[in-house]
Amino acid sequence: MQWDSPSDYFKRLEYWLVLEAEAERERMAARRSLQRSGDAERSGETLVNLRLIDHRTGLAGRLLLDLAKPSSAMLPMNRLKVGSPVILSDDEDRGDKGIVGVISRRTSSAIQVAVDNWPEASRLRLDLSPDERTRQRQLAAMNTAKQLSGSAARLRDNLLGLREPRFDAPKAIDFFADLNPPQQDAVRFALSSRDIAILHGPPGTGKTTTLAEVVLQAVRQGLKVLACAPSNTGVDNLLERLAASMPSVIRVGHPARVFEALRGHTLDELVDSDSNMDVVRDIKKEIEQLLRYAAKESRSREANRLRGELYAEIGRLRQQARMLEKNAIKYVLDSADVICTTTTLDEELLGDRTFDLVVMDEACQCTEPAMWPAVLRADRLILAGDHCQLPPTVVSAEAAREGLGCSLMERLVNDYGPPIYRRLTVQYRMNEAIMDFSSQQFYSGELIADASVREHWLPDLPGVNEDDITSPIIEFWDTAGAGWDEELEPDGLSKRNPKEATWVVAQVRKLLDSGLKPDQIAVIAPYAAQVRLIRNRMQLSAIEIDTVDGFQGREKEAIILTLVRSNPEGEIGFLADTRRTNVALTRAKRALRVIGDSATLANNAFYRQMLDYFESHNAYHSVWEMGES
Repeated sequence: MQWDSPSDYFKRLEYWLVLEAEAERERMAARRSLQRSGDAERSGETLVNLRLIDHRTGLAGRLLLDLAKPSSAMLPMNRLKVGSPVILSDDEDRGDKGIVGVISRRTSSAIQVAVDNWPEASRLRLDLSPDERTRQRQLAAMNTAKQLSGSAARLRDNLLGLREPRFDAPKAIDFFADLNPPQQDAVRFALSSRDIAILHGPPGTGKTTTLAEVVLQAVRQGLKVLACAPSNTGVDNLLERLAASMPSVIRVGHPARVFEALRGHTLDELVDSDSNMDVVRDIKKEIEQLLRYAAKESRSREANRLRGELYAEIGRLRQQARMLEKNAIKYVLDSADVICTTTTLDEELLGDRTFDLVVMDEACQCTEPAMWPAVLRADRLILAGDHCQLPPTVVSAEAAREGLGCSLMERLVNDYGPPIYRRLTVQYRMNEAIMDFSSQQFYSGELIADASVREHWLPDLPGVNEDDITSPIIEFWDTAGAGWDEELEPDGLSKRNPKEATWVVAQVRKLLDSGLKPDQIAVIAPYAAQVRLIRNRMQLSAIEIDTVDGFQGREKEAIILTLVRSNPEGEIGFLADTRRTNVALTRAKRALRVIGDSATLANNAFYRQMLDYFESHNAYHSVWEMGES
């Protein structure tokens, strides 16, 4: 889509953000209205009945609070990932507006949240937050971009379709990594761009490796680079590849997981080693001591007055610590060739820095408004992702229909076509039989399975038997006519299929009996209710069971996919977004098992073709064959 003017474009984005904010507030209000903890936590966006078990002071004076259930109980399944914005509030006061925070660490039994203020309540609640601060940053960036003029508006106009992207002739390159020809071509193409270029990376094709090579080549040319992704995991994957080849790369933010070898690249650790931080550490010790005094329970008027004075002193000390840290942070960031961060940029840390090149991995999982804070800092922009997999997460159905669910990368591919992107075509994950259907449906049949994976199968793995369970590469098990109907989860709106769940559990156990290890198997379901049902029945924590969204970017040796939908009306719900199914079908390396109802699925042309594909490979079965009905 091309726009008549920047004003029209940004006005539309602002309207979509209003719709999204309203939808998120309504969803949060609905969650907070639930009384029972099981109901409140069912969505995965809330944790209740939490206790403060530990705390410390982190970078920039933020408080790091460790929260857990009473008696160290395991936390229920939740979507509160590291980097997620949250509201920390009084669990016993539904009117409490709470404190804004960010998840900074999590384990199976505890969760850490970074906040600026101390919570007064003893029993706490965490809710996934609409994240108004990030939305305000996006609006501010969009307002700045709207007012650009002259040469400063060049990249903006490229992205709006008002000016054609420019490319120089590709130059010869000495590559750092051992790349295949399509990857080498993509790197040369990206570096030849004077404005915007796109790397299209289908599943298993080494998109992040290729993007890392672009960054390394840019640094070799003397460029300053901002490397980002919408998820912490995406940023860390990019950091891992860069850190192996260059020392001056820094990770800003809350890493979702940082390997031991990478911790020296985090901003927190680099700042902590600065000589001026000894003073800051003394101040933090004083803050923690004052916090302990303030936390002592007393209801007297004098105690309340003293507590207020303590918090005022704590605030003054934090401000002093922040000023000292700010100087150390500036020095560390100024020395970096590459800064890695999520797309929710920390404006306070980055200041007014601009970059010769901004690269963004997982670009298709970002809404357009979320792109602009990073775009404003770019002289040139490179996007990497796969618009044939999951789109951005959007809460407002209206905003998604109008266009917020279409990423900037997808729109640019549609607007400009092949001249603006290069597709990677050699994949290193899947057996060819697993790959081919998605290749035909989504990638014009262009994917090629590398020789290292083309014929690999489960019996190649150490300790795995060659038998009827492990030998098939792909299988579809049809439940049509067996009465394996879907149902709504009790007291919920998500769908599940109990008999499919029973079959899935049995299949997992058969794979385990044939020698597979639990961490080599995963179960994927399109509905959270089915995930919860299978997790409860499986009782094996090492077996990963998750939704399609949770498995984006992941892979396992064996994948079992339960499609859930089975009804007389032939309704398939959001299975109609076949990009979700593309993700699920391309997670498996050596074995893929799919179970579903052909009578329901075949009403959709995509699923008819999928059934035909399995049948053409002699991989179509009915549950009647095994007496499973």
